Amino acid sequence: MAVETFVGDLMNELAVHADPVRAEGAQAYLKLDREFLGVTVPSTRRTVARVVEAHSIDHHDDLMAVVGACWEQPFYEARLAAVEILVLRRELLGLDDLTVLAEMIRDAETWALVDPLATNVVGWIVEHHPVEAGPTLDQWSCDQTSFWVRRASMLALLEPLRRGDGDWPRFCRYAESMLHEKEFFIRKAIGWILRDTSKRRPDLVADWVVPRLDLMSGITRREATKYLA
Repeated sequence: MAVETFVGDLMNELAVHADPVRAEGAQAYLKLDREFLGVTVPSTRRTVARVVEAHSIDHHDDLMAVVGACWEQPFYEARLAAVEILVLRRELLGLDDLTVLAEMIRDAETWALVDPLATNVVGWIVEHHPVEAGPTLDQWSCDQTSFWVRRASMLALLEPLRRGDGDWPRFCRYAESMLHEKEFFIRKAIGWILRDTSKRRPDLVADWVVPRLDLMSGITRREATKYLA
Protein backbone atom coordinates (compact mmCIF):
# COMPACT_ATOMS: atom_id res chain seq x y z
CA MET A 1 0.00 0.00 0.00
CA ALA A 2 1.05 3.64 -0.46
CA VAL A 3 1.96 4.99 2.97
CA GLU A 4 2.17 8.55 1.67
CA THR A 5 -1.41 8.33 0.36
CA PHE A 6 -2.66 7.02 3.69
CA VAL A 7 -0.97 9.81 5.65
CA GLY A 8 -2.16 12.43 3.17
CA ASP A 9 -5.76 11.26 3.40
CA LEU A 10 -5.56 11.11 7.19
CA MET A 11 -4.11 14.61 7.57
CA ASN A 12 -6.60 16.06 5.09
CA GLU A 13 -9.52 14.58 7.03
CA LEU A 14 -8.10 15.76 10.35
CA ALA A 15 -7.65 19.25 8.93
CA VAL A 16 -11.41 19.44 8.33
CA HIS A 17 -11.91 19.35 12.10
CA ALA A 18 -9.07 21.74 12.96
CA ASP A 19 -9.79 24.49 15.48
CA PRO A 20 -7.02 27.07 16.07
CA VAL A 21 -8.47 28.15 19.43
CA ARG A 22 -8.66 24.56 20.65
CA ALA A 23 -5.14 23.97 19.30
CA GLU A 24 -3.73 26.79 21.42
CA GLY A 25 -5.49 25.52 24.52
CA ALA A 26 -4.42 21.91 23.99
CA GLN A 27 -0.82 22.92 23.44
CA ALA A 28 -0.82 24.92 26.67
CA TYR A 29 -2.55 22.13 28.62
CA LEU A 30 -0.14 19.41 27.49
CA LYS A 31 2.85 21.79 27.67
CA LEU A 32 4.30 20.62 24.36
CA ASP A 33 6.25 22.52 21.72
CA ARG A 34 4.74 20.27 19.04
CA GLU A 35 2.27 21.73 16.52
CA PHE A 36 -1.45 21.17 17.16
CA LEU A 37 -4.42 21.17 14.79
CA GLY A 38 -6.96 21.44 17.59
CA VAL A 39 -8.94 18.29 16.72
CA THR A 40 -10.87 16.66 19.55
CA VAL A 41 -10.02 13.11 20.62
CA PRO A 42 -13.44 11.73 19.54
CA SER A 43 -13.08 13.36 16.10
CA THR A 44 -9.57 11.98 15.77
CA ARG A 45 -10.78 8.48 16.62
CA ARG A 46 -13.64 8.62 14.13
CA THR A 47 -11.33 9.92 11.42
CA VAL A 48 -8.74 7.23 12.08
CA ALA A 49 -11.38 4.50 11.94
CA ARG A 50 -12.65 5.74 8.56
CA VAL A 51 -9.21 6.05 6.99
CA VAL A 52 -7.96 2.71 8.33
CA GLU A 53 -11.06 1.00 6.95
CA ALA A 54 -10.81 2.78 3.61
CA HIS A 55 -7.18 1.74 3.16
CA SER A 56 -7.68 -1.82 4.43
CA ILE A 57 -4.91 -1.83 7.03
CA ASP A 58 -5.18 -5.54 7.73
CA HIS A 59 -1.56 -6.73 7.66
CA HIS A 60 1.17 -6.26 10.23
CA ASP A 61 3.76 -4.65 7.96
CA ASP A 62 1.23 -2.17 6.56
CA LEU A 63 0.14 -1.35 10.10
CA MET A 64 3.65 -0.60 11.33
CA ALA A 65 4.49 1.38 8.20
CA VAL A 66 1.56 3.78 8.55
CA VAL A 67 2.04 4.04 12.31
CA GLY A 68 5.69 4.97 11.83
CA ALA A 69 4.84 7.54 9.17
CA CYS A 70 2.14 9.17 11.31
CA TRP A 71 4.45 9.25 14.32
CA GLU A 72 7.02 11.25 12.37
CA GLN A 73 4.54 13.97 11.42
CA PRO A 74 4.96 17.33 13.20
CA PHE A 75 1.39 17.49 14.53
CA TYR A 76 0.30 16.08 17.88
CA GLU A 77 -2.90 14.75 16.34
CA ALA A 78 -0.88 12.67 13.88
CA ARG A 79 0.87 11.00 16.80
CA LEU A 80 -2.44 10.46 18.54
CA ALA A 81 -3.71 8.95 15.28
CA ALA A 82 -0.74 6.56 15.29
CA VAL A 83 -1.75 5.37 18.76
CA GLU A 84 -5.39 4.97 17.73
CA ILE A 85 -4.37 2.97 14.65
CA LEU A 86 -2.46 0.59 16.91
CA VAL A 87 -5.45 0.24 19.22
CA LEU A 88 -7.76 -0.49 16.29
CA ARG A 89 -5.48 -3.16 14.83
CA ARG A 90 -3.75 -4.44 17.96
CA GLU A 91 -4.70 -8.03 17.11
CA LEU A 92 -1.95 -7.83 14.44
CA LEU A 93 0.72 -7.11 17.06
CA GLY A 94 3.05 -9.53 18.78
CA LEU A 95 5.95 -9.74 21.19
CA ASP A 96 8.46 -8.49 18.63
CA ASP A 97 6.60 -5.18 18.46
CA LEU A 98 7.39 -4.33 22.08
CA THR A 99 10.76 -2.94 20.99
CA VAL A 100 9.13 -0.41 18.67
CA LEU A 101 6.47 0.42 21.25
CA ALA A 102 9.14 1.10 23.87
CA GLU A 103 10.79 3.61 21.55
CA MET A 104 7.46 5.30 20.88
CA ILE A 105 6.80 5.55 24.62
CA ARG A 106 10.30 6.93 25.20
CA ASP A 107 9.68 9.54 22.50
CA ALA A 108 6.04 10.29 23.33
CA GLU A 109 6.65 13.46 25.37
CA THR A 110 3.29 13.33 27.19
CA TRP A 111 1.04 11.11 29.31
CA ALA A 112 -1.70 11.66 26.72
CA LEU A 113 0.18 9.37 24.33
CA VAL A 114 2.05 7.18 26.79
CA ASP A 115 -1.03 6.07 28.71
CA PRO A 116 -3.12 4.71 25.81
CA LEU A 117 -0.02 3.09 24.34
CA ALA A 118 0.72 1.39 27.66
CA THR A 119 -2.79 0.37 28.70
CA ASN A 120 -4.48 -0.38 25.37
CA VAL A 121 -1.61 -1.57 23.17
CA VAL A 122 1.25 -2.89 25.30
CA GLY A 123 -1.27 -4.14 27.85
CA TRP A 124 -3.07 -6.13 25.16
CA ILE A 125 0.17 -7.84 24.12
CA VAL A 126 1.11 -8.56 27.73
CA GLU A 127 -2.31 -10.00 28.50
CA HIS A 128 -2.09 -12.34 25.52
CA HIS A 129 1.57 -13.30 26.12
CA PRO A 130 1.97 -12.93 29.91
CA VAL A 131 4.90 -15.29 30.38
CA GLU A 132 6.86 -14.28 27.30
CA ALA A 133 6.32 -10.53 27.83
CA GLY A 134 7.30 -10.64 31.51
CA PRO A 135 11.08 -10.22 31.06
CA THR A 136 10.52 -7.21 28.79
CA LEU A 137 8.28 -5.52 31.35
CA ASP A 138 10.86 -6.28 34.03
CA GLN A 139 13.45 -4.40 31.97
CA TRP A 140 11.07 -1.50 31.42
CA SER A 141 10.37 -1.23 35.15
CA CYS A 142 14.00 -0.40 35.90
CA ASP A 143 14.77 1.62 32.78
CA GLN A 144 16.86 4.55 34.02
CA THR A 145 16.72 6.57 30.80
CA SER A 146 12.97 7.24 30.71
CA PHE A 147 10.40 7.54 33.47
CA TRP A 148 7.75 7.16 30.75
CA VAL A 149 8.98 3.61 30.10
CA ARG A 150 8.91 2.86 33.83
CA ARG A 151 5.37 4.26 34.04
CA ALA A 152 4.34 2.12 31.06
CA SER A 153 5.62 -1.05 32.74
CA MET A 154 2.99 -0.56 35.44
CA LEU A 155 0.16 0.75 33.27
CA ALA A 156 0.51 -2.26 30.96
CA LEU A 157 -0.88 -4.28 33.89
CA LEU A 158 -3.81 -1.96 34.64
CA GLU A 159 -6.76 -3.28 32.62
CA PRO A 160 -6.77 -6.86 34.00
CA LEU A 161 -6.20 -5.57 37.54
CA ARG A 162 -9.13 -3.23 37.06
CA ARG A 163 -11.32 -6.22 36.18
CA GLY A 164 -10.27 -8.13 39.28
CA ASP A 165 -7.71 -10.30 37.50
CA GLY A 166 -4.17 -9.59 36.35
CA ASP A 167 -0.65 -9.97 37.64
CA TRP A 168 -0.89 -8.38 41.08
CA PRO A 169 2.49 -9.72 42.33
CA ARG A 170 4.29 -8.22 39.34
CA PHE A 171 2.66 -4.84 39.86
CA CYS A 172 3.58 -4.96 43.55
CA ARG A 173 7.22 -5.62 42.69
CA TYR A 174 7.30 -2.69 40.31
CA ALA A 175 5.49 -0.34 42.67
CA GLU A 176 7.76 -1.30 45.56
CA SER A 177 10.84 -0.51 43.48
CA MET A 178 9.47 2.91 42.49
CA LEU A 179 7.89 4.11 45.74
CA HIS A 180 10.96 6.22 46.49
CA GLU A 181 10.82 8.10 43.18
CA LYS A 182 10.18 11.84 43.10
CA GLU A 183 8.76 11.89 39.57
CA PHE A 184 5.08 12.90 39.69
CA PHE A 185 4.02 10.63 36.83
CA ILE A 186 5.47 7.59 38.60
CA ARG A 187 3.83 8.49 41.90
CA LYS A 188 0.51 9.11 40.17
CA ALA A 189 0.61 5.81 38.25
CA ILE A 190 1.21 3.76 41.39
CA GLY A 191 -1.71 5.42 43.16
CA TRP A 192 -3.95 5.18 40.10
CA ILE A 193 -3.47 1.43 39.72
CA LEU A 194 -3.94 0.83 43.45
CA ARG A 195 -7.11 2.94 43.41
CA ASP A 196 -8.67 1.12 40.46
CA THR A 197 -7.69 -2.32 41.77
CA SER A 198 -9.22 -1.51 45.16
CA LYS A 199 -12.68 -1.10 43.63
CA ARG A 200 -12.96 -4.88 43.25
CA ARG A 201 -10.35 -6.14 45.71
CA PRO A 202 -10.11 -3.62 48.57
CA ASP A 203 -8.66 -6.07 51.09
CA LEU A 204 -5.87 -7.08 48.73
CA VAL A 205 -4.90 -3.47 48.16
CA ALA A 206 -5.24 -2.50 51.81
CA ASP A 207 -2.93 -5.31 52.89
CA TRP A 208 -0.25 -3.90 50.57
CA VAL A 209 -0.88 -0.21 51.19
CA VAL A 210 -1.17 0.01 54.97
CA PRO A 211 2.40 -1.12 55.83
CA ARG A 212 3.76 1.33 53.25
CA LEU A 213 1.76 4.46 54.01
CA ASP A 214 4.77 6.27 55.47
CA LEU A 215 6.79 5.50 52.34
CA MET A 216 4.21 6.91 49.92
CA SER A 217 4.07 10.39 48.51
CA GLY A 218 0.92 12.40 49.14
CA ILE A 219 -0.48 11.84 45.64
CA THR A 220 0.15 8.08 45.81
CA ARG A 221 -1.47 7.81 49.23
CA ARG A 222 -4.53 9.88 48.27
CA GLU A 223 -5.17 7.84 45.14
CA ALA A 224 -4.45 4.47 46.76
CA THR A 225 -6.80 5.01 49.71
CA LYS A 226 -9.65 6.77 47.90
CA TYR A 227 -11.96 3.75 47.99
CA LEU A 228 -10.59 2.06 51.09
CA ALA A 229 -12.40 2.20 54.41
